[in-house]
Amino acid sequence: QVQLGESGGGLVQAGGSLRLSCVASGGTFSRYCMGWFRQAPGKEREFVASIGGSGGSTDFADSVKGRFTIARDNPKNTVYLQMDSLKAEDTAIYYCAARYGFGCVRNQDYSYWGQGTQVTVSS
Repeated sequence: QVQLGESGGGLVQAGGSLRLSCVASGGTFSRYCMGWFRQAPGKEREFVASIGGSGGSTDFADSVKGRFTIARDNPKNTVYLQMDSLKAEDTAIYYCAARYGFGCVRNQDYSYWGQGTQVTVSS
């Protein structure tokens, strides 16, 4: 059983930056693909970014490509989402998720999910 806890959300002005963190416990962290998803009010949860177990493979939604980066620190069981040049449309609850194995996917076929952290971007 893997438990995930996100932090780092908050209120930021458009054009600003935030770094989200997600700490995992209860599993061998390096064996999991880690993903970030978000859900805006009235919308479905959507894929944001993912990173493979070794950190060598990353993927980003087109809407965040070039503005967001994802990284992981396996000894610290932590995955990060660096968000730069934030826009009002990035406002959402951000969730991290874990998927066993090295194959990351963009759908929501992840076994474990965190509780989410709110990101609000004011325009």
